[in-house]
Parts: sequence; structure tokens; C-alpha cells
Amino acid sequence: MEALNNEPGVYSARYAGIPKSDKANNAKLLKALQNVTKRNARFVTVLTLIAEGEVHFFEGEVKGTISYEERGSNGFGYDPLFIPQGYRSTFAELSAEVKNSISHRGKATQQLIAFLNSK
Repeated sequence: MEALNNEPGVYSARYAGIPKSDKANNAKLLKALQNVTKRNARFVTVLTLIAEGEVHFFEGEVKGTISYEERGSNGFGYDPLFIPQGYRSTFAELSAEVKNSISHRGKATQQLIAFLNSK
């Protein structure tokens, strides 16, 4: 997140320390954002395929904001806090089908599938 100098970044799974804990990560994030109103966030996934000596990258990104409280019970990780752009619900409140169609992982995976199908 920009407001947190790009934290939690690549350390998102262990943001609150080891052993990793989704609840602890979410609590730490909410505490860090306690007095922050600009809560823009994004998730990025990059899949890498090395085939026949060539490297291919497939990137998916989803932008959104961080809620002021956890909402929903679907998903994992930051899903109860992340509200994707264009939605009022957190990832944890959306159905798996909707979440997968708009998520960073889903977008990167769809690019990979399209690439593999073109070969």
C-alpha cells in the first residue's frame, strides 16, 4: 500500500511475523491504517513459465481499497479487508466465481492458459 510505503509487499504472508497468521496480519494492517483515510491497495501476481529455453511472464493485478473492518467469511488472507475497485463487497463477501474472475491470481492464470492454448 502506498500509505504504508508499499508494505506489506512481498512479505504479505508473514506481515505480522512468524508463524504466519491471517488474523494477525489483518489486525496489524488495520492498526497501521488506523488514522489513514487514503486506503488504496493492490494485489499483483506474476506467474513465470520457462518453456523450450524461453521465459514468459503473466501478470495479474487488481486494485481496490482496504476496509475499516473485516467483513465476510469466504477466502483467506486479506480477503476480509480488500474491496476490489468497482465493488462494495470485500473479496471474502464475494462468491468464489466472482472473486476468481477479477482477482490478480485469476487474471494471471487466464493469461497463462491463453498462452498455452495458443501453442
